Amino acid sequence: MFTIAALYHFSRFDDPASLRGPLLALCREQAITGTLLLAGEGVNGTIAGPEAGILQVLEHIRGLPGCAGLEWKRAEAAERPFARMKVRLKKEIVTMGQPDVDPRARVGHYVPPAEWNALIAAPDVAVIDTRNDYEVAIGSFEGAIDPGTRSFGEFPAWWVANRHRFEGKRIAMFCTGGIRCEKSTNYLLGQGVEEVYHLQGGILKYLEEVPEAQSAWRGDCFVFDGRVSVGHGLIEGPHALCHACRRPILPEDRARHAFEEGVSCHHCMDETSDADKARFRERQKQITLARARGERHLAVDMRDES
Repeated sequence: MFTIAALYHFSRFDDPASLRGPLLALCREQAITGTLLLAGEGVNGTIAGPEAGILQVLEHIRGLPGCAGLEWKRAEAAERPFARMKVRLKKEIVTMGQPDVDPRARVGHYVPPAEWNALIAAPDVAVIDTRNDYEVAIGSFEGAIDPGTRSFGEFPAWWVANRHRFEGKRIAMFCTGGIRCEKSTNYLLGQGVEEVYHLQGGILKYLEEVPEAQSAWRGDCFVFDGRVSVGHGLIEGPHALCHACRRPILPEDRARHAFEEGVSCHHCMDETSDADKARFRERQKQITLARARGERHLAVDMRDES
């Protein structure tokens, strides 16, 4: 059994590049796989491996400047959910493209999962899902507004175009683990919204703590690891990935005419050219041949971590 740790922490790193080498070396030493992002604003990522190794890596991160209060979300998987370990340097640990946004300065009011249902049921509260459209498509809170954004960086433009819809409303926001809400609530406060709330610990904490019989969540929650989706109790969901477009698909979607393993699905069939599909088809052929030899093709590692 593999322990999965999802984590983020906003802090000031004056020289994030200097932190990369020791962190990567420790992860490899402890047989940890996954991806960690380092930027001047902090650390973010999901890793998996033996529990003892995960705890050592978490202790190392807590020793980084300003990270003593790091919290993490635990899950388990029967199979290793990541192929390799990467520690990447980024401009932002979650890309919003708003240089004035700083969650260390202020964020919205944290709402524990046990209090979330009452908040979002209030008539003067507008509930906004800050995740990407393909995540929202497989599950969300009942009545939540879907901005239809394909990336988090599109959220500010969506807000500017739609803010008139929310005059006189309190705003409640949520995302998978909380990191996107740290930035989006800070952004809304900077835009003059007076009452902004967000789900503490994100959807994952809600699904872990709130019994299904009392839940306002509908569907599954997309996760950025080999499980693809989880439901209540963080039980692994039924979804797989289309390895052409990285969107989640259900088992029955594989029977659709548009589906070809590693080449296309009903989401992306019309989004790629014949040349793209030919390239994907050759890649899938090489992956299949490698599997027949008992090997793991490099393309699997690349697509699993993209």
